[in-house]
Amino acid sequence: MPENYDPTKENDPHPTKLVVYYDGACPKCIRDRRQYEKLAGHHGKDVYWFDITGQESRLHELGIDPQKALMELHVSDAEGRVNSELDAYILLMNKVPLLKPLAWLISLPLIRPFLANLYHRQVNRRLQKRGLL
Repeated sequence: MPENYDPTKENDPHPTKLVVYYDGACPKCIRDRRQYEKLAGHHGKDVYWFDITGQESRLHELGIDPQKALMELHVSDAEGRVNSELDAYILLMNKVPLLKPLAWLISLPLIRPFLANLYHRQVNRRLQKRGLL
């Protein structure tokens, strides 16, 4: 895709299936992105990674709270619906055959609340270390 490609802009001529809003200033987030791309292979070709660093006004335009974007993964689908937290992970993992069973597992009612709690504790620690919380 061209370097100036941005599917978050209206009327962009390049349709994409998913837009992942991630913290490009976070080393763990960058590692997670690379890991996903390795596992996804060609299944990840329709995923666009949008670095939210310094993009507060753009996030507001998209209806995403910049502080929440730091605290929860956000992914928009082909119709522009924004999913966050575990729903975003499930949507992203369902694109990759190898990860589909994991997406199903984390969506189970007994597992989901536990993982959501664990996820928020890890994110809060990461943001506190960076002085953002």
